[in-house]
Amino acid sequence: MIERLLPAYVASADTYETDAPAGSLYPEEARLVATSVDRRKHEFAAVRACARRAMAVLGLPPAPVLPGHRGVPLWPDGIVGSMTHCDGYRAAVLARASEVRAVGIDAEPNEPLPPDVLEAISLPSERSRRPPGPDGPDGAAVHWDRLLFSAKESVFKTWFPLTRIELDFHEADISFRAGPDGAAEGTFTAQLSRTAPGMPMSYEGRWLIDNGFAVTAIVLPASASA
Repeated sequence: MIERLLPAYVASADTYETDAPAGSLYPEEARLVATSVDRRKHEFAAVRACARRAMAVLGLPPAPVLPGHRGVPLWPDGIVGSMTHCDGYRAAVLARASEVRAVGIDAEPNEPLPPDVLEAISLPSERSRRPPGPDGPDGAAVHWDRLLFSAKESVFKTWFPLTRIELDFHEADISFRAGPDGAAEGTFTAQLSRTAPGMPMSYEGRWLIDNGFAVTAIVLPASASA
């Protein structure tokens, strides 16, 4: 599913399986979740299995993916990437730094946000705009509040690895656009109110509702700058 939001030069892998193959973690990865509950172990391993499949697409040998500051994945030299997981779906995307400066992806269940969360993560301007589309392919409504949350997560995952600066939910103003004929997919623009040296203040992304999930992605080309 995630590949539908990405250019051809970005490698991706995803799965709807909740478990990773037995023994799929490297020892240094396994130590990080040794005392975690089974659910956490499974999602940790499954998304890293996706990452290693994406490495193979780029012709890279498999390698451990360890978390850095704020959990940002540490990729092999010359590689940028992003991972996401939610109940029932895991995905990883990778690209060469010579082609992509940063990438951010996020997946969420296509369900309403819990009460009071929307106001906490959104701007009045965002709440005043119309939802991006009618119904998803399975007839389920597009829950734009959840889609908004996902888009902001993708913005953060694109921004933070390059800046190491925290980005508040209210510092990104998201505008959605639906695809042709009101399809449950389209594009979005994130306009930032925070600046950082060499960083653009506007980001273009894509969104999709399918299989019960809201998925967003931003790919910042290597040539992109302020």
